[in-house]
Amino acid sequence: MDVGDPPASLVESQHPDPFPLPPNPTDREVNGKKRSAWFDQEGFGYNMLQGTKPQTIAYALADSPVATLSWIYEKLHDWADNYPWTDDEICTWVSIYWFSTAGPAAACRIYYEMIHDKNGNYIPPESIGKGFEGAVTGKPKLTRKWLKQNHGTGVKIGQSHFPQDIHVAPSVWTRTIGDVVFEKEHESGGHFAAYEKPEELVDDLRTMFGHGAVAGSVWHGERR
Repeated sequence: MDVGDPPASLVESQHPDPFPLPPNPTDREVNGKKRSAWFDQEGFGYNMLQGTKPQTIAYALADSPVATLSWIYEKLHDWADNYPWTDDEICTWVSIYWFSTAGPAAACRIYYEMIHDKNGNYIPPESIGKGFEGAVTGKPKLTRKWLKQNHGTGVKIGQSHFPQDIHVAPSVWTRTIGDVVFEKEHESGGHFAAYEKPEELVDDLRTMFGHGAVAGSVWHGERR
């Protein structure tokens, strides 16, 4: 599973309400706030466990196919937007973890490393460098300056918003991570949008990177 985007933690560490709604919020933003609150209150347990005791859950996942199935299927069920998973699809997703060379426990460790320095010391949220850099250097620091240096390097950013993702932030926040040149709000879709809504996501990519598009120069080697 992925570990999310660093700017979200900066917002959470500096504001009591992680994603306060802007004036005249859209329906997506209002419903997104509820969705995000649900995830933080009811769906964050896996993150806490993997972030503090990854080896404990690792033994269970490596020992039992049923444990791995339940651990992964919970996310497929809760994080998707009513996607009709078939038995074959579920088995395929779980098999990727179970039969991989690294094994099903490999995806747990990064959660621990994101909030601990190289000596295993816990890093408070307000100073997490969110990035793998923090785990390596042991001196992470996430600030607006850090975001500008690491995200504001001229790289063009596109954002596809899906209503049932695990964190659905207002656009006024998501646009602060860098040079956002494309944005699209979708009517349905969840955390696994690339699997749930592949056509919509591909269309977004074509719109952003096609000939003459806002980021067409990235793909076609055009100079502007």
